[in-house]
Amino acid sequence: MKRKLIWLTVYAIAMAYLEAAIVVYLRELYYPDQMLSLFPMRVFRTSDFIVELGREASTMLMILSVALLAERRNFVRIFAAFVYVMGVWDIFYYVWLKVTIGWPVAWGEWDILFLIPTVWLGPWICPALIALLFAAWGGWILLSGREFRFDALAAVLFVAGSLMALISFLQPGLAVYLRGGLEAVQTWLPHGFWWGLYLPGLALMTAGLWRVTRLPEERTA
Repeated sequence: MKRKLIWLTVYAIAMAYLEAAIVVYLRELYYPDQMLSLFPMRVFRTSDFIVELGREASTMLMILSVALLAERRNFVRIFAAFVYVMGVWDIFYYVWLKVTIGWPVAWGEWDILFLIPTVWLGPWICPALIALLFAAWGGWILLSGREFRFDALAAVLFVAGSLMALISFLQPGLAVYLRGGLEAVQTWLPHGFWWGLYLPGLALMTAGLWRVTRLPEERTA
């Protein structure tokens, strides 16, 4: 498993560089005069937007495919491989952006995080903290020889926390769009992130994953 973990890490770091490179090109195309600032947001051309949606969906499929190749023993270990690669990938995505273009320039700087099913917005440190949790937990699970399981409470804690974090990411973009459509989106500047929802959500996610590590080992026939 140590050998697999090394290669999962190499894959995630290399994939992060590829993602960062694409974002650098997009910034050069849409923000040629201000590559270090994404706001006010520029609206993608329809063709570029469709391609970007496909790229994001493909990224998730690539991570899932590697997780399924790395682990087949039970759901928790497959899930651990998935979140480990996702976590390392997301952390190094920001590392590579910092190395290549010097962004982010501040801890609280906002980012356009994802576009499926609609735009996710928030300070970049928020997904990075979730990524750190995923990488640490996923790596620990994979290196352990135990067979872990989710019980109902662990699943509820994790799903509830994930939904709270998701809502905090979706709220800014949806609120702006519902108030004024694309015109409002193109003039909006970041403010008022829902930390009061995100931080408890992160805590619940952590509690759910921690509970998985404390449950008795799953027994197999």
